[in-house]
Amino acid sequence: MRRGLRNLRVMSSFFSRRNLQIAVAIAGLVPLGAGLAGILAGPGFVGQTAPVINLTSHFAYLSGLLLGIGLLFYGMIPRIERQGSRFRLLTLIVAIGGLARLFSLLTVGVPGFPMLFGLTMELVVTPLLCLWQWRVERRGPALV
Repeated sequence: MRRGLRNLRVMSSFFSRRNLQIAVAIAGLVPLGAGLAGILAGPGFVGQTAPVINLTSHFAYLSGLLLGIGLLFYGMIPRIERQGSRFRLLTLIVAIGGLARLFSLLTVGVPGFPMLFGLTMELVVTPLLCLWQWRVERRGPALV
């Protein structure tokens, strides 16, 4: 019985507010870095060598959205236990993007590792962080 309580406390401390903040800060480096790289390097960031004006314009726009998503995740970190609605909305946006990437994978072909990494972040890591945030939020301010 005591071992069970101890294990519960260990798990509870692992899924703490502070660890969630750290995890979101680390995961948030992906949209920040990819967004900035996409804005600065354009499609060259993903290996497109010949400049195509319309593609470059669209890529810059989408990279700006990605940067904005990363900044919004970072903005939630200080009071992450109170940001459930925003966290779920951003997770939904990221997951829809991941589903679009998955559709491309299924219809066009398997992309390189960086895109597969992005897909994993979009459809696995971000939803898991969202569940973690929900768990921290549900515990209430006295227990986070």
